Amino acid sequence: MAAKILMDMPDDLKMPAIGLGTGSLSQEAELEKTLDSALSLGYRHIDTAFAYDNEVFIGSVLQKWFSSGKLKREDIFVTTKLPMYGVQEDRVEMFMKKSLENLQLDYVDLYLVHFPIGTKYIENGTDDDNYKDIDVFDHLEIWKKMEEQVDAGRTKAIGLSNFNQRQIEKIIEFARIKPACLQVELHVDFQQRGLVEFCHKNDIVVVAYSPLGSPGPSEMEPRRLPPVIHTEDIKKIAEKYNKTPGQIMLRYLLQKNIAAVPKSSNIERLEENIDVFDFEISSDDMRSLDDLEAGNEARLANFKFIPGIEQHPEYPFEE
Repeated sequence: MAAKILMDMPDDLKMPAIGLGTGSLSQEAELEKTLDSALSLGYRHIDTAFAYDNEVFIGSVLQKWFSSGKLKREDIFVTTKLPMYGVQEDRVEMFMKKSLENLQLDYVDLYLVHFPIGTKYIENGTDDDNYKDIDVFDHLEIWKKMEEQVDAGRTKAIGLSNFNQRQIEKIIEFARIKPACLQVELHVDFQQRGLVEFCHKNDIVVVAYSPLGSPGPSEMEPRRLPPVIHTEDIKKIAEKYNKTPGQIMLRYLLQKNIAAVPKSSNIERLEENIDVFDFEISSDDMRSLDDLEAGNEARLANFKFIPGIEQHPEYPFEE
């Protein structure tokens, strides 16, 4: 199956199928170097979030490229996200405006609700303060406020991240503007097939974060399984196509009609990650990769750094 280079979004919006994930890049010098390299290599999809604490640095780099004439705003697809401590009716617009100010943009292309559970917000508080206490909110009221951001021209599209099928169905039934995108953890050994199928049936673009299965030390949770990228199964297929294991893992997702936002500050990895459109994995090899599914044992992010979150009725992940 030929992989799309651009994913179709509502109102003729196009999302580049491979983007740059920036979740672990919060140091200004490293991020500036990484983003400059990525843009030079042809990346046109930048994925960030208010909670990543790097929007200001990304905004500075983008403005440099815009002012130099190398790029125009419409050349770049920018995604950012409403933080967990912004998930309250009276905070959606506030955090949307904070992100736009940080990014030095008039609008983003996609604005996501980062997680289906909110936490209390303390102005000028630390991360520890803002992730301490789980808050109560109504998904549907939050979604109304997300829709208002589209109406106001602050974002072209809205979507969800880390929501499960039940939660998405509830929003679809209620929505005036349906979710355009779901961003979730997906990689060869954690495929979430039912959720992906549901999204595709409902014209929701699926974007994979951690699409390489976090090949280095996990930044979020203790790993329960060894990184699949280092296994012989992946290496053998990579050798067959004269590609790297990471390129096989990304191409696998693309052929499943899933976009991906791998993150790396390594220039060679950045080049490899976007060089995945010149080959096609055979149906037999795709089935072999399908067989690597390991289910929840392979999940990397469960957000349990927030005390008691797994007891919340809206905790989205099955154990």
